[in-house]
Amino acid sequence: MKNILLLLSACFTLGAYAQQRDYPIQPVPFTSVKLSDKFWTSRIETNRTVTIPASFARCESTGRVKNFVMAAEHKGKFCTVYPFDDTDIYKTIEGASYSLAEHPDPKLSAYLDSLITIVGKAQEPDGYLYTARSIDPLHPQAWAGPERWMNEGKMSHELYNCGHMYEAAAAHYMATGKRNFLNIALKNADLLVRTFGPGKLHVAPGHEIVEMGLVRLYRITGKKDYLDLAKFFIDQRGIKKYDAKSKNEWENGKYFQDDEPVVNQDEAEGRAVRAMYLYSGMADVAALTGDTAYLAAIDRIWNNMVTKKMYVQGSIGAVGDGERFGDNYELPNATAYNETCAAIGSVFWNQRMFLLHGDSKYIDVLEKTLYNGLISGVGLDGKSFFYTNAMQIKNNFSGTDTEPERSGWFTCSCCPTNVVRLIPSIPGYIYAQKGNAVFVNLFISGTGNLVVDGKQVRITQQNNYPWDGGLLFTIEPEKKAMDMDLDIRIPGWAQNEAIPSDLYNYEKKSAQQVEIKVNGLPVNYQIQKGYAVISRKWKKNDKVEVDLPMDVRRVVANTNVQDDNGKVALQRGPIMYCAEWKDNNGQASNIIIPKDVTFKPEFEANLLNGITVLKGEVKSINVDATGQNISTQTTTLTAIPYYSWANRGKGEMTVWFPEQVKYVDLITK
Repeated sequence: MKNILLLLSACFTLGAYAQQRDYPIQPVPFTSVKLSDKFWTSRIETNRTVTIPASFARCESTGRVKNFVMAAEHKGKFCTVYPFDDTDIYKTIEGASYSLAEHPDPKLSAYLDSLITIVGKAQEPDGYLYTARSIDPLHPQAWAGPERWMNEGKMSHELYNCGHMYEAAAAHYMATGKRNFLNIALKNADLLVRTFGPGKLHVAPGHEIVEMGLVRLYRITGKKDYLDLAKFFIDQRGIKKYDAKSKNEWENGKYFQDDEPVVNQDEAEGRAVRAMYLYSGMADVAALTGDTAYLAAIDRIWNNMVTKKMYVQGSIGAVGDGERFGDNYELPNATAYNETCAAIGSVFWNQRMFLLHGDSKYIDVLEKTLYNGLISGVGLDGKSFFYTNAMQIKNNFSGTDTEPERSGWFTCSCCPTNVVRLIPSIPGYIYAQKGNAVFVNLFISGTGNLVVDGKQVRITQQNNYPWDGGLLFTIEPEKKAMDMDLDIRIPGWAQNEAIPSDLYNYEKKSAQQVEIKVNGLPVNYQIQKGYAVISRKWKKNDKVEVDLPMDVRRVVANTNVQDDNGKVALQRGPIMYCAEWKDNNGQASNIIIPKDVTFKPEFEANLLNGITVLKGEVKSINVDATGQNISTQTTTLTAIPYYSWANRGKGEMTVWFPEQVKYVDLITK
C-alpha cells in the first residue's frame, strides 16, 4: 500500500517538477481515505463482489474479449455491434484496479494480467489498437471507415477507445505499480503524437475522452507531447464546416460540440456525455497551461447548464434523439432521457471546476448528481442497470425513450461499465487541499490521512449521512498541535438554495440555521465560497460538530420549465424523492400534494437496504369503473429516495407532484 500511495502522490504532484501550473486545489487520493459508513461502503463492496465480476463475465459472454483475440490473429469477424465495445473491457479494468488498491485480491490481479496480455497481443506493431479494424482490415466494422482515422470525426470512436484505454492503464499502474498495461497505452499514445498535430492529421475527436486520458498519461510520465496533443484535439473543434442553417444537430455540428471553437461556446450542447468529457478535458488543460479562454468558456457553459438544462435530481441530457441537451428550459418529464454516463461525466467535470475555483457550488451539483441521478443507474443488486433515468413512468410504459425497468446489460453497455469505474473512486471526492487549508466536500463516515504543510493529520468523520444531518469530525495531528484551516462545506440545500441558480427553488424558506461547535462550544465562523472556515491551532482529539437542518423541502421549478408548472418535488438533505407504485396502491400518477401537507420522515431499515421514507396525507384521483366519474380521496403518500426506485418490479413512478387537480398530467385507471 505504501508504494501505491507514493505512485498516487507522484501522479498528482508531477506538476511541481514538470510545470509551474496545475489545479490550485488538489484532491486527496482515494487510497488515503478509509470509509466506515454503510451507505457507500455497501455500494463499493457490491461493486467489488458483484458488479465487477458480472461485467467481466458479460465482456466474455458477449464477445468483447473474443474481439481482442481475433484482432491479434487478424482473422474472424467482429462479433459485437459497436466499435467502442473495446472500452467496456478498459472501463472494467479501471474499476477493478481501483478496487485492488483498497482490497488486494491475487485472483483478480492475475485475471487482469491475463486480460491485459490479450489486449497487448491485439496491438499492432506501431501501437494502433482498435479491434473493429484489426480483425479484418479489408472489411472493418461499418462505422470504422475504410482507413484509419477517416471516420474519427463522426462515428469510428478510435480516439474514444484510446482515451478509455489511457484512463484504465493509468489506474492499473497507480493501483499495482505494474507497467504492463501502461506500456501498451504509452505505445498507442506515441502513435497519436506521431499522427496528429500541426503539420500532420487534423481532427476533432468525435467522442471526447482522449483529451482526459492524454492528461492522465502526461501526469504519470511528464511527457509534454501528451498535454500538447490534448490541447490540439480540443482546439480542432469548430474548424470543420457544417451546415449552420440545419436544425439537425448531426448536420450543424452541435451534436459533437463542433459547431464553433470551444472558446466561443456558451451553452451545454449536443450529446451530454461527450460534452462532459470535453469540458473536463478543457478544465484539465486549462489548469496545466493557464489557458484563460478555456476557463472563461467552461464557466459560461457551466452556468448555462445549471441555470437552464439540469433536472432537479441532477441528471442532464433531456432529449433522447441524440442523447443530448435540449434547448434552454427544455426539461420534459415523460420523455426525460438522462443517460447514466452523462451523470458520471457531470461528477468528473464538477470536481474539476471546484479544483479550479474552490467554490462549494460545484460540489453542491456533484453531490446532487451523485446521490440521485447517478446511483439510480445501478440497481441495489449491483447487476441491473438503467441506461436512461426517467422522471415519470405511467402505467402504459410506452411512447418514450425511458426505461420502466432495469436490465442486466445492454447492447451498448457504456453505462454499466462506467458505473464500475466510478463507484470505487468515491473516497477520492471527499477531501481536497490547498496550502494549509483542508476542504471537506462530502460527508461520509471514515478516516482521512492527510499531509498538511508537511505535517500528518488524521480526520475522522462520524455521521449517518444522508439520513441525518449531525456531523462529527475528530482532528488528530501527528504532533501536539498544528495550524490548519478546516473548510467544511455548508451545502446549498442547508442554506435555502435548492441548486446554485434560479432553475429550482424551495417553496418556503427554512428558519433553521447551521450550528457549528468545537469541543462542545459554539463557534462563530465565516462563510467563504460556501465553506465554513475554522482557523485554529488544532490539538489531538479536537472535535467539530456540525448540525445540518434536515427539513422536508418542497421544490418548485422556474416557470420557464413548462412541465413542472403547478407541481412540487420533495427533498430532504441531499436526497430527492419520488413516489413509486409499490407503496401507493399501485399508482403514482394520480397523486396530488396540496400546499398544506406536511411530511414525516421515517427510517425503514428493512426497506431497499435501509432508507428514510417520507409520509404525508395527500389526495389521490380515482376514476370509477365506468371511466366517467372522477373523485378525490385522502390517502397516505409514501415517498422513497429517487435512486432506489425500480428495485421491486415494474410500475408507475413520478418525481413531480401536482398541487391541484388541473395540473395532473394523466388520469389512469
